Amino acid sequence: MNPAKPVGSARTPAPPDPIADPVDAVSAWNIANALTVLRLVLVPVFVIVLFHGGGHDTPWRIAAWAVFALASVTDRLDGDLARRRGLVTDFGKLADPIADKALVGASLIGLSVLGDLPWWVTVVILVREVGVTGLRFWVIRHGVIPASRGGKLKTLLQAVAIGLFVLPPWGWLRDIAWVVMVAAIVVTVVTAGDYVRRAVVLRRGSADPA
Repeated sequence: MNPAKPVGSARTPAPPDPIADPVDAVSAWNIANALTVLRLVLVPVFVIVLFHGGGHDTPWRIAAWAVFALASVTDRLDGDLARRRGLVTDFGKLADPIADKALVGASLIGLSVLGDLPWWVTVVILVREVGVTGLRFWVIRHGVIPASRGGKLKTLLQAVAIGLFVLPPWGWLRDIAWVVMVAAIVVTVVTAGDYVRRAVVLRRGSADPA
């Protein structure tokens, strides 16, 4: 009779976790990264179109909105494609947030230069974006802070608000733009505090021997 094997000595191997696979196994030449690069290319195109004709020409403002809308759509598509098709790469992890912040930053600064958006709004949003990025690097050796639902809502509200401000300043539309922008600012500030809390908890949890 064979001796009984110790409990737990023979376990069925766990199925592989796709998330844990090295991202280098996926070629950087894929549709998700192509959309990210397209968004980066559209940023200077957007700026040129926004300022064409002095920055207040109605047809060109509508054209600028179209460019901004296209770039914003690629932001949603590239992430969905990368996750669904397993196309996550180191290049995508680096380029995607850069493209996002470049688009938002260029839009806010451009609108403030044109006098369509107060500078304090631009400063609040950009300081938050830079601060959260710094927090991610601060805790990167301890773990990753995933995007929260509030963060995703913030991104959506910012995109809608900026898009409305890019359009020609029609009276009723500008009122709606301000309502959405105020909501975006509130969510931006609140989620910044949440990221700070989660970063502190992550570092303390990592340092706890237990």
